[in-house]
Amino acid sequence: MIFDGHAYCFPPLTGDGGFSDQGALRRHLQQAIAVHHQPAWRVRDRADADASALIEAEDWTSLDALKVADFRPSGLGRFEWTSGGEDYAKQYFPPSIVDMSYPADRLVAEMDYADVDKALLHRAPYLGIGNDFIADCVAQFPDRLLGLAHTPEWLVQSDPEGSIANVERAVNEQGLSGLHFLPPQLDLYGYHGPWDAPGFRPFWDGVEALDTPIFFSLKERASPHRDSFLDEIKTLTRWMERYPDATVVMTHGIGWRNFRDGDAINLPDAVWEPFQNSKLHLQFLFPIALGAVWDYPMPQVCPVIEECVKRIGADRIMWGTDMPIVSRFWTYRQNIDFITRYCDFLSATELDAIMGGTVARLLSVEVS
Repeated sequence: MIFDGHAYCFPPLTGDGGFSDQGALRRHLQQAIAVHHQPAWRVRDRADADASALIEAEDWTSLDALKVADFRPSGLGRFEWTSGGEDYAKQYFPPSIVDMSYPADRLVAEMDYADVDKALLHRAPYLGIGNDFIADCVAQFPDRLLGLAHTPEWLVQSDPEGSIANVERAVNEQGLSGLHFLPPQLDLYGYHGPWDAPGFRPFWDGVEALDTPIFFSLKERASPHRDSFLDEIKTLTRWMERYPDATVVMTHGIGWRNFRDGDAINLPDAVWEPFQNSKLHLQFLFPIALGAVWDYPMPQVCPVIEECVKRIGADRIMWGTDMPIVSRFWTYRQNIDFITRYCDFLSATELDAIMGGTVARLLSVEVS
C-alpha cells in the first residue's frame, strides 16, 4: 500500500477559508506568500523582483508587519500585488490550480494516476482553518482520505476550553485522525515564546486525554533560522518529557534547508535528541523543501535518508508529498520513484514502512 502521509485539500482562497471574514484569510496568505522562498517577478515583463512591498522584512513573523499592496489570489496558482503602479506576482501553487482551490476529487484523481492508495490531509491556516471542509473531504472519499484537525493556535492560551472542544468535536464527531499544530502561527499574533509554557498546559492536558496523534510542524520562528529551529527542537523535547505517552509526528522533516552544506545536509547531534522518545515519528518531504535547490532524483538527500533510517528506524518514518503544492517541482509519480527506485540501500521491509506502513499503523488503518 502507498499511503501519502502529507497532502492537502483546501477551499477557494478567494473566500473566507473558515475565518470570521475574508480579510483574515487574506492577511494569513499575504504573510505566508511574502516570506516564502519562491521567486517573485514583475508581471509586465517577468523581470526579477522581490516581495518587499508585502511586508516589513525586520518583523517578518507578524501580521502587523503587512503592508497595503492590494495583495490578491489571482488564479492559475499565483498571487499578485501592486506597488508603485506595477503589478508583481509569485507562483506558490502550480499553474494547474486554476481557481485557487483544491477539492477532494482533484487530489483523488492525482492519487489514481500515481497509484497512491490513501492520503492524510494536513492543515495550514493560510489554506483555511475550518474542520468542516476537511471532514467533508474525508466523507466524500472515506476509503482514500483521512484528515487532521486544526484549532487556531493563537487562541489556545486565551480560550483553552474552546480550543479543546474544537479538537474534541473534530476527532470524536467528525472522524478526523489527529491534531495538526503549527507553532509559527503564534508569532503572527504577537506570541514569540515556547508553546510548552504554563499557559498552554490546560490545552495540552485536554488534547492528551483525547489519545489522538499530534502532528507538529516545527519551523524557524525568528532569525537566525538555524538557531530558531534548534530552539523548537528543544521545546518539542521538553513537551514530550511532559507528555511521554503521546503519539507525535514531526511533519515536513528536520528543517532540511537550515542544515544544507553545499551539496549535502549535515544534521547536528541536537536534532536527534527528541527521537530518543520512541513515540516520535518523522515525515520525509524532501522535494517540497529542496525541489528548487536540487534536481530529480535528488541524490544529495540519499545519505541523510540512510542516516535517518539508521538512527530512528523505518517503522517511525513516513513518506509524504505536500500535494498539490509540490507539483511546482515534481510530479506525484516522481515523489514516489525517488524513494522506491533511487534509494537502493533501503530493504523491502523498510520501503514498505516508509511508503505507507508507518502512517497506516499510527492511524490504525488496516493494510490490505
